[in-house]
Amino acid sequence: MNSAIRTFIGLGSNLENPKAQVQQALHELAALPLCQLVAHSSLYATPPVGPQDQPDFINAVACLETHLSPLALLDQLQALEQRHRRRRLRHWGPRTLDLDLLLYGEQTLHQPRLTIPHAHMHSRAFVLVPLDEVATALKQPITLHQQPLNHWVAALNTSDIRRLGDTGVTTTATI
Repeated sequence: MNSAIRTFIGLGSNLENPKAQVQQALHELAALPLCQLVAHSSLYATPPVGPQDQPDFINAVACLETHLSPLALLDQLQALEQRHRRRRLRHWGPRTLDLDLLLYGEQTLHQPRLTIPHAHMHSRAFVLVPLDEVATALKQPITLHQQPLNHWVAALNTSDIRRLGDTGVTTTATI
C-alpha cells in the first residue's frame, strides 16, 4: 500500500450544540476508513462569515494521514456532514457541521468538486489560526501561495477569535 498522505481538515458548526458537533466529528474523523487522526487544534469561537443573522461558529482543524484519494476523502467528509444532518439552505448560512478539505499533502487540485488548497483559506482567520496551531505543534511547514503560513496569519485580524476551554493541540500516533 502507498504511504499515507498528510491532510488538514477544517471543521465548523453553529447549530445544535456546535461544540458537541465538532467534538463528535473529531471522533468520527478518527474512525474514517484508511485514515488516522494525527492531531487536532483547540476549539475556537468565531463570528460567521457572510450573513450575520446566525450564531457564532465553533471551529477547529484536524490533521489526518490517509490512504484515500482526495475525492474519496471528500466523499467521506460529505457523508459525515450528512450524518450530522447538514442542510445547504443558503450560501455561508448556518450549519450543523461543515468539513473542508484544506490541504492534501503538497498537491494542488482544481476540479469541479474540489480545489486544493482550499480556495479561501488564506483569507480566513477561523481556518488559519487553528491550522497554524496544529502545524506548529507537528513542526509541519505549510506554504500557501508561495508564502509561509505565518505570513498569512499575521496579515489577518484575529481579534474576534476566542480559544475555548482546554488549549493546545491533541496528538495521536500516526500510521
